[in-house]
Amino acid sequence: MNSVPPIRIRKCNDRSINPKGHYVLYWMVANRRIHWNYSLDRAVQWALELNKPLLILEALRIDYPWASDRLHQFILDGMLHHARHLKGMNASYYPYVERQRREGKGLLEALAGKACVIVTDDYPSFFIPKMISVASRKIPLLMEKVDSNGLLPMNETNRVFQTAYAFRRFLQKQLLPHLLEKPTANPLKESRLRGLRSLPRGLKERWPKTSITELKDGPRLLRSLAIDHSVGTAPVRGGTDEALKAWRTFLEDRLPRYMEHRNQPEQEVTSGLSPYLHFGQISSHQVFHELMEAEDWFFDRLSGKAHGGRSGWWGMSDPAEAFLDQLITWRELSFNMCRRRTDYDQYLSLPDWALTTLSQHERDPRPYEYSFEDFELGRTHDPLWNAAQVQLLTEGGIHNYIRMLWGKKILHWSRTPQRALHTMVELNNKYALDGRDPNSYSGIFWILGRYDRPWGPERPIFGKIRYMSSKNTARKVRVRQYMKKYIL
Repeated sequence: MNSVPPIRIRKCNDRSINPKGHYVLYWMVANRRIHWNYSLDRAVQWALELNKPLLILEALRIDYPWASDRLHQFILDGMLHHARHLKGMNASYYPYVERQRREGKGLLEALAGKACVIVTDDYPSFFIPKMISVASRKIPLLMEKVDSNGLLPMNETNRVFQTAYAFRRFLQKQLLPHLLEKPTANPLKESRLRGLRSLPRGLKERWPKTSITELKDGPRLLRSLAIDHSVGTAPVRGGTDEALKAWRTFLEDRLPRYMEHRNQPEQEVTSGLSPYLHFGQISSHQVFHELMEAEDWFFDRLSGKAHGGRSGWWGMSDPAEAFLDQLITWRELSFNMCRRRTDYDQYLSLPDWALTTLSQHERDPRPYEYSFEDFELGRTHDPLWNAAQVQLLTEGGIHNYIRMLWGKKILHWSRTPQRALHTMVELNNKYALDGRDPNSYSGIFWILGRYDRPWGPERPIFGKIRYMSSKNTARKVRVRQYMKKYIL
């Protein structure tokens, strides 16, 4: 059983442990997995130290922004995986799916009344930080939150990095000690925990557990929920088993072609991990560990020089280094922004040079100007852009390279950059399985200059913001079959 590094643990309140409690409660809200999870490790540690049972609460509310069949089904798939895998194990699992708004109100407080201590997940974006903060003030005992998001603890620095290069140099100087630490692969299997005999009186009657039968019949369960049913489920299924299947397909088949073909929308060489990472159904620690094994790599192959370059520091193959730059540098750079700036999703969080140039060109005539509804339904003059939007509507994501073009043209065809930002955030968070994530916000704000630099020549509308066009994109990558597939 691996201990949790103290830098990853934060107190949510100043309350004390309740030694008379009946169990340790793990409130699973972001790290929705039972393997390679520092939050679960911490909860197991408390249970062993206090000689108490462990209860895992995984609840799904319906009143979060953009709640829909698409997002709910992905989470429900993961809950079904947990219900099956935790059945008969030495931790009790309590899945709860809210049917009507505020129906689940009071559940956490009821469980807290009989708990010794509560452990939850430290996640820096969307509604989760506020939800945990509010809950911790109502709880009469100690609540901790644990960072199991990435290889670098979010608290390793209090600095906001403005470029990937600067963050990459920081990683190359500071990451090694954290690479030597990792969550336990299977903490419940490795630990002997006491069984939980009973739950608080009246709990199951007031907040009935969602059964395996209900979780298996996803469409029926979804129809009973007061959520947005206009955003249908995606063909990509959720859950740790599906996450591991996607990861190992990439590792064994796609990785050798990743560096050369990752920008080609007609080639399936990307990992497809972003939805699973967003919902916490797979750990970047596990991904890194298995990549190390596949590369026959050990720490002595690291470069001793923090040069900030995208390749050459790890001492791995070129495709592996390219993939790690996405998984670690760019993903964890986004967590740095969300942790250190509460306005990470606001227009004024853009760098000064970007705000200046966008302001100078805000009144430039637009060659086309589309409403939000036009964008949402893919009704523009540009068939490549429309294809990207249809992919988002139907599959819950856009090919990584085409997503950059998708955002650039929304800026080009919107009355103001502020309206463009609103359109991108709304469409991405509503339809993308990996929306609402720090990495997703960074991708959107990159369109408007975050983590970038001024580019020349200065252009209408864009000013010094990096420019992309469908014509140039079609010259760089093959898109004919992509458009044929997604244009309705």
